[in-house]
Amino acid sequence: MRAAGAVLWRPGDGARGPAAGNRDIGIEVALVHRPRYDDWSLPKGKLDPGETEPVAAVREIAEETGYRAVLGPFLRRIRYSVTRKRDLPPRRAGRVSPKVVDYFAARAVDGAFRANAEVDELRWLPLGEAEALLSYPGDREVLAAFRALPYPLTSVLLIRHAEAGSRDEWPGEDDLRPLTPAGKAQAEALRELLPLFGVDRVYSAPPLRCAQTVRGLAEDLGTPIRQEPLLGEKGYLQDPAASEARLLEIAATGGTPVVSSQGGVIPALVAGIAEHDGLALGEVHSRKGSLWVLSFVQPKQPDGNPGSGGTRPTARPRLVAAHYIPTALAESSVPVRRANPSG
Repeated sequence: MRAAGAVLWRPGDGARGPAAGNRDIGIEVALVHRPRYDDWSLPKGKLDPGETEPVAAVREIAEETGYRAVLGPFLRRIRYSVTRKRDLPPRRAGRVSPKVVDYFAARAVDGAFRANAEVDELRWLPLGEAEALLSYPGDREVLAAFRALPYPLTSVLLIRHAEAGSRDEWPGEDDLRPLTPAGKAQAEALRELLPLFGVDRVYSAPPLRCAQTVRGLAEDLGTPIRQEPLLGEKGYLQDPAASEARLLEIAATGGTPVVSSQGGVIPALVAGIAEHDGLALGEVHSRKGSLWVLSFVQPKQPDGNPGSGGTRPTARPRLVAAHYIPTALAESSVPVRRANPSG
């Protein structure tokens, strides 16, 4: 059984601005009370057919809390066993089944709570009080993972272009190789997934297939696709350091940018930034149509506040979390594969 949930948070009374100091004072998180179990937990629920974990997390937040949310970093996967009682024939009722729940950080954007069939009360609490009230050790582990992250964060969504066939079988210029029908389906899935993270601008490497992967998203946002030669394979091979610096410049401007790039760039680029910043990732995958959610903390300006807006900070952003989503398509079991080196 697959499920998804979130630590739904908002700035507390002590930190209405984005430059809060003490996270425990500056953040409130939402806990929900379920009368059926008489417990206090983080909002979560089972995936509906055809859903991915991020989609399910946002939907469950809305259904259980009444709030619209924007996803941030992946926090933790919790596994436990449940006894199945409902919607099963008598011979199967009472069987124990494994349950896997993926949790994200999620910022509350707007909304209001109303009691519903599953939840009769919601409380916004500082982190320490929330930890004490939670009923389950797994939820406390998730909250601890959220608590360990700095605040605020900038997420860069780095995607590999969707399927575009084989380089060897394309008769024309490689930069003009278009998406296949399968690639177009991947691009549509990304078009639905990426806005859940609050994307506000779109960048692409020069090849047509990279731009096509994010064209629908850019149209929905009403924003142009900004071409980034340094984030394509040709630019990266000529000057990897300049490519890394350019991605960090994009991160330094804040917001939530998406960058459509290539398989010959992403693994080395992500691995290099992670190594510099002391973040252990293991092997960096990059299958076509996949996504890395890269979460950065901005460097502090001389006045002690994190850099934001269009000004360039005095130091580079620091990568503090990275999560790989192998596909935007709903799959019952998603294998993690080595990337095809053909970009």
